[in-house]
Amino acid sequence: MKHEYWVKGVEAFRSEHFKEHEKEFLELVEKGQSPRALFIGCSDSRVLPNLITSTGPGDLFVMRNVGNFVPPFKPDNDFHSTAAGIEYAVNHLKVKEIIICGHSHCGACKALYEDHSGHEEDMIHTIKWLELGMPAKEMALKRVTDGNSEKLQEETEKFSVIFQLQNLLTYPNVRRKVESGELFLHGWHYRIETGKVEYYDLDKRTFLPLEK
Repeated sequence: MKHEYWVKGVEAFRSEHFKEHEKEFLELVEKGQSPRALFIGCSDSRVLPNLITSTGPGDLFVMRNVGNFVPPFKPDNDFHSTAAGIEYAVNHLKVKEIIICGHSHCGACKALYEDHSGHEEDMIHTIKWLELGMPAKEMALKRVTDGNSEKLQEETEKFSVIFQLQNLLTYPNVRRKVESGELFLHGWHYRIETGKVEYYDLDKRTFLPLEK
């Protein structure tokens, strides 16, 4: 059974977007990919990395998960999807930059403040995953003490980006390349309702507008 919604989308891609970038796709097949950056974003359907950055085929190696979280380096023989993507991008593709992009109205950050009791069985992996956002929650609660829920949400999202950047540095080759100047890390916060992006300025320890 055909699903017309997806059929129309694929047909539009092939007749319009693919044709527009056909030469680039063929070159990428022949030469292989060499993306400039690893983009770690949230799985949220409202966050579209290539649209946000105005990039095309081959420009970004994109990795998305719930909350744009980065688990700390853990040298064991288990399955680690995010870690594998980081290793592949840094060691094999040799990207020059890594962007961690948080966003407004993040469901993962909101879930940090919700009670998940009674859902331990059907949400077992999600509840465990949310532990990666707890340091951000703790810092946000210290910063926002007036009960402003919107401000608390935004602070949690931004602190989370900072903590995920710190987790990135637990990967030995990431740290080595950052220290040698071969790799640059960026922390962004994307505001869905305005399209504006802020970046974390390490020297000023605050988020500033990315656009000039």
